[in-house]
Amino acid sequence: MVVTAHYITPDFKIKKKIISFKEVKYPHSGFAIEEALVSCLTEWGIRKKLFTLTVDNASNNNTACDLLVDTHKYELMLEGAHLHVRCCAHILNILVQDGMKIIHEGIKKIRELLKHIVSSPSRMQAFNEIAVVNGLPTKRGIALDIPNRWNSTFKMVAEAIKYKTVLNSYANQHAEIPPNEQEWSTTDSICKFLKTFEEATKAISAHRKPTSYMFLPLIVSIWDALDNPSWQTSVALQDLAAAMRIKFEKYWGRDFDESNQPIPRRNKKDYDVNLGIVIATMLDPRGKAEYAEFFYQKICSNIDQIDSSVDAALVWMKKYFLEYEQRLRRVNAYSVTYSSEGSICVGSPVLAKRQLGSKFANFKSSRRKTRPPKSEFDIYFEEDCVEDIEKFDILTWWKAHAEKFPILSVMARDFLAIPLSTVSSESAFSLGGRILGESRSSLTPEMLEALVCGKDWLFKEKDADNEGQQISEDQTSEMVTFVTPSD
Repeated sequence: MVVTAHYITPDFKIKKKIISFKEVKYPHSGFAIEEALVSCLTEWGIRKKLFTLTVDNASNNNTACDLLVDTHKYELMLEGAHLHVRCCAHILNILVQDGMKIIHEGIKKIRELLKHIVSSPSRMQAFNEIAVVNGLPTKRGIALDIPNRWNSTFKMVAEAIKYKTVLNSYANQHAEIPPNEQEWSTTDSICKFLKTFEEATKAISAHRKPTSYMFLPLIVSIWDALDNPSWQTSVALQDLAAAMRIKFEKYWGRDFDESNQPIPRRNKKDYDVNLGIVIATMLDPRGKAEYAEFFYQKICSNIDQIDSSVDAALVWMKKYFLEYEQRLRRVNAYSVTYSSEGSICVGSPVLAKRQLGSKFANFKSSRRKTRPPKSEFDIYFEEDCVEDIEKFDILTWWKAHAEKFPILSVMARDFLAIPLSTVSSESAFSLGGRILGESRSSLTPEMLEALVCGKDWLFKEKDADNEGQQISEDQTSEMVTFVTPSD
């Protein structure tokens, strides 16, 4: 199991660190995962810094999250109310895989044909000779897909469409079976439709920049794509949209009755969207609460649910705000007390005069009947949304406004650090497979972990400073959000 920590530093630099790469003994139950995770957090001394946990949709991961909240709720922010974050990349994968079953036969023929071509250098040469005749660039090799990763299948099929004429000619010359014209046409139209989903997968899989505030716009764009007749220009695309919509409704949408009318969900939270992610979107100054309202208008089935959903998000955001305010007050009070120790000169008449002046100022302040100042929470939402420019950097904006919104800016560092996918952690398994190969099969688990973590920690961005800094109780005050996929 790999555990990856994501956090944003006080200077608004996002960091990602693999902090554990350990074997989990069989059976890989939710209890085993929870125990391994708590052990990792304890070892690092950051159990009280756990903010959210991004995992895939395996049932043992769900159990682990429930156990973590039940047994460690008093160490978690607001008792872990929004601890569990589902991996959006996995849900998108499931969504598209169901849709791509429609072109299963065409994909199968393309895959088998490409396998035949790459099976020997002479066949690859024959393919390139046909490509040259058709004015297309030659290829050193052809990347085959990984069937359980739809974007790899998409890339394979998209590349095959470019070489459609070459593949048909090659198949005829070597007695292979290419897709027929109808299958080519259907595959082409569906690939154009899925291009949007590929871009969405890339966006939410990033781990060196914030992604959590992209979630609601992503859901809205998918909903529009599946619900917009102008996209569905053929029967195949209509069938694709219908298949994908079923899975969309399961994870992010509404339940429907036999007459296809939306109904309230039973035994399940309405519109299964983590409110922590909704708050992250409201911390985007370009949309604030207005975008949350826009989102729920798209997803909810009636006006009452729209209003109640937006109100619930604002209530929870205010709860977090008050919690952060209390924590910052405790930190500031401790700093003031600590810095003033040892500076008191007993019996100093000058000091006594200053103390009297301070007390009188407080007395005058308590006697005045002035209007209480507005909270920065209210000011943030009362101000107009900022302009949505092309290269808007949300971390730069919060860094520039940290002095104006001291509490909200600390909140933003934690909520914007929430990863929407476990892709960054899953890549560690690929790295581990390359390190622990046939020629290095005697490495100990501890050495393998050291190599995987070392490779990740030594990564240096172009403008990054102190990328290798440790995550410890002494050095950081920010909450840490994690992704923990099991292999």
